[in-house]
Amino acid sequence: MTIFSKIVNKEIPAHIVAETADFLAFLDVSPLVMGHVLVIPKKEVDYIFDLDDETYAGLTLFAKIVAKGVKKAFPCTKVGVAVVGLEVPHVHIHLIPMNKVDDMNFSRPKLTPSPQELAAAAERIRNILKMQ
Repeated sequence: MTIFSKIVNKEIPAHIVAETADFLAFLDVSPLVMGHVLVIPKKEVDYIFDLDDETYAGLTLFAKIVAKGVKKAFPCTKVGVAVVGLEVPHVHIHLIPMNKVDDMNFSRPKLTPSPQELAAAAERIRNILKMQ
């Protein structure tokens, strides 16, 4: 069982910004920039292209909704999208507020926000998503 499945099962805490019956979006605890969100299917599958078509399409549409909330909560030029999939064997899409290409550079040092900063960031995104 992956760490993401444990988050889905509420076995470990996460700063959740959106949830449906099939998908979950939560803040990355080691973000590249504030507002960096991970979007996952609740069903544990390692590789994005192994998802069935319905789950793949649903995940993409869910990510689009969340990305619009991220962009409003953390004003930026665009919300970058990345699927790397090497660090946790559970499909996840990174949504990263970006104003420059380097905002998506996974090799640079990650931020270390406090739990309070993460909670405030999650609340900003949740409040925007409630209004949509």
